[in-house]
Amino acid sequence: MTPARRGPRSGRGLSGKPSLRVERELQRAGHRVLAGMDEVGRGALAGPVSVGVVVIDETCRTAPAGVRDSKLLTPAAREAMVPRLHRWALGHAVGHASPAEIDEIGIIAALRIAGQRALGQLDVVPDLVLLDGNHDWLTDPDEVGLFAELAGGATTPPVRTMIKADMRCSSVAAASVLAKVERDSRMVELAQTHPHYGWADNKGYSASAHLDALATHGPSEEHRRSWSLPGVAAVVPQAVGDDEVGPGEGHELLAGTVSEGRSR
Repeated sequence: MTPARRGPRSGRGLSGKPSLRVERELQRAGHRVLAGMDEVGRGALAGPVSVGVVVIDETCRTAPAGVRDSKLLTPAAREAMVPRLHRWALGHAVGHASPAEIDEIGIIAALRIAGQRALGQLDVVPDLVLLDGNHDWLTDPDEVGLFAELAGGATTPPVRTMIKADMRCSSVAAASVLAKVERDSRMVELAQTHPHYGWADNKGYSASAHLDALATHGPSEEHRRSWSLPGVAAVVPQAVGDDEVGPGEGHELLAGTVSEGRSR
């Protein structure tokens, strides 16, 4: 198994707008085709968890003006950004995992499925995935070390994790915008058939109106029933290999690591 190592100059760029500084360093190190990746909906009580991916190479110039982590943009600004990001990127996609899948396999494995679905939509295979956070949830544990050799080689590209990548790296910030816009649109559509929960406004997160509706009406099929939901009897989720974290966990400030996943 390849030992973890620090991301490129991980102490820089935590203030100000995202840039391609980190991406260019990685490209100079040999990772010509880079994929920025980020998730949305991880801590929601309802709806899918969604993963966006944006691929760039050396021909992709400075990102469109105004690109930020999706949480820092208004809904209108995010939606206006989407076509500009599509034109800028070499490739882009959003993958989703449903509430039923989250209940069945856990949030970490569901994130992996959503990320793999996003990668599967691309016409190009990235040399490296730049992933926001400190935990590589994209690489299947069976694709690391001896397990990968026994299975005949890994299929997931190598992954570099980086704290605050969505604040520092234009490709990751762009991925977060695409994922947020697509997931929000899905929640607005679901709100039409499930009007009690206010999803058009809260997007499935634990806003007071959503919690009140759960206590009154109970959960729908779009809720994550294995989670602790107000007004719902507790359900003990099945133990799932690497799913050791639950809803609402944060990204601890640890050094970035790399998992060398795919056999080239």
